[in-house]
Amino acid sequence: MKLIVCENYEEMSKEGAKIIAKLLKEKPKCVLGLATGSTPVGMYQELAKMNKAGEISFKDVTSYNLDEYYPLAPEHDQSYRYFMNHNLFDHVDIDKSRTHVPDGLAKDPAAMGKAYDEAIEAAGGIDLQVLGLGPNGHIAFNEPEENLYVGTHLTGLTDSTIEANSRFFASKADVPTQAVTMGIGSIMKAKKIIVLASGKAKHYVIEKMLDDRITTQVPGTILKCHPDVVLLCDKEAYNG
Repeated sequence: MKLIVCENYEEMSKEGAKIIAKLLKEKPKCVLGLATGSTPVGMYQELAKMNKAGEISFKDVTSYNLDEYYPLAPEHDQSYRYFMNHNLFDHVDIDKSRTHVPDGLAKDPAAMGKAYDEAIEAAGGIDLQVLGLGPNGHIAFNEPEENLYVGTHLTGLTDSTIEANSRFFASKADVPTQAVTMGIGSIMKAKKIIVLASGKAKHYVIEKMLDDRITTQVPGTILKCHPDVVLLCDKEAYNG
């Protein structure tokens, strides 16, 4: 795992954008794995600026998002499809028919998850996966548990995650208690992974990411087994 400690959130966002831009130039038809939440927003803004300036293009890119609230329609203003449109897709030259988010209204989430993983494989696999880190160490919505799922699946959300995400909703009661998420195996199949972490609330997880142990109680630590991970954090997350 390669660690890059940035001065602040803005610098971290620019560093992440540089890594993605490099891939877009080297492999215009790449497959991106994308994340939601507040952490990658700055990076997406940087990518949109670079696209507008003609430095990079998304026109041949295929994307797969990590997760989606369940049950939530894609039109809902807190859905991750809505988030991606608002924060990236509406601002770059990507073909939205080639952007994919798990179906938050799937009648059979297990079958949908299996089909989602198969679609990623058929596309050639994810070239670069973007991840954030939850304060409890979750990646995507793989929460701390004794047993973790391999493939894309329906999962319950911990109270700490619901609490952390309640700032995006009118109230905590409005936050969905379930989500469809890529599993650990789905994530680990990506050829390259970049992890973004910002702020003092992430210091505990950064410490766990940098020690010599792996635990399902901090799912992000499993990334230590991946051959090509870049961990980007700001000084607040690194120093606490």
